[in-house]
Amino acid sequence: MIMAVANQKGGVGKTTTAQAMAAGLAERGYKVLGIDLDPQGNFSTACGAENYHVPTIYEVMKRGATIQEAVQHTKGGYDIVPANIMLAGAEQELSQTGKEHRLKEAVAPIAGDYDFIVIDTPPSLGVLTVNAFTCATDILIPTTAGIFATAGISQLNETVTSVQKYCNPGVKIRGILFTRFNPRANISRQIKELAEQLSKYISAPIYKTYIRAAVAVEEAQANRADIFDYAGKSTVAEDYRSFIEEFLKEVNA
Repeated sequence: MIMAVANQKGGVGKTTTAQAMAAGLAERGYKVLGIDLDPQGNFSTACGAENYHVPTIYEVMKRGATIQEAVQHTKGGYDIVPANIMLAGAEQELSQTGKEHRLKEAVAPIAGDYDFIVIDTPPSLGVLTVNAFTCATDILIPTTAGIFATAGISQLNETVTSVQKYCNPGVKIRGILFTRFNPRANISRQIKELAEQLSKYISAPIYKTYIRAAVAVEEAQANRADIFDYAGKSTVAEDYRSFIEEFLKEVNA
C-alpha cells in the first residue's frame, strides 16, 4: 500500500501522523518506506535523516539520482527518502508532459520491496501533492477540529477527483483522522458533526480513534525521535497505537 498523508491546511499534524505511521508499522514488523515530499523537510529532520549534501527526493524527481541512492535507514526501523528546501523549486521546474507521474516512476523499482510506503505531502494542492496522489493507492486526511481545516477537505476532494480522472483512477481516500483533538471542547464536537456530514459527501470514513493534543509531539520532533521512542507512554503515543491498530484491522479485512 502507498499512502499519501495530505491536507492543504498546515498545522493539522500531517508530518506527525506520517512519522507515527511509519514508526508504528515498522514496530509491528512491516517493511516501511517514508517519503518526505514537503520542501520544509520536517519528516526528514524529525526522524534524524541527513537532508543536505546527499541525494534527496528532489534529485530523484529531477532524474539526477535513483531512489535507491536516496534511501536512508532510520533508527525508528523504517527507511526514508529525505527532502529539503530545493524541492520548493519543483513546482516551476517540473513542467514537461507527464510531470504528475515523476514520483510514481521513481518509486516503481522499489515499490515491491515494502509493505507500506508513507508519503508526507506539503500543505498545498500543487504539483508535489498531485505527484503523491498519482503514486498512491490510498490517501489519509489528518484534520483538526477547526472550521477551516475541515472546509479544506472538500477542496482536497476536488483535487483527488481530478487525479482519479486524469492520472490514477485507482486512488481513494482511505479515511479522515482527527488530530490535536480536545473531546471536552464544545466546538470540537460541532466540528466533528460537520466532518461527519463531509465524510458522507466524499464517501470516506472517519476513524473512531482520534489523536489528542499533547506537547510531547513537538518535543519528540525537536529531539529527532518518533513519538513511540520519545514518549511511548504518553496519551498521544497511545492514540497513534490505537489508530494504527484500527487502520490495520481495516486494511487486513
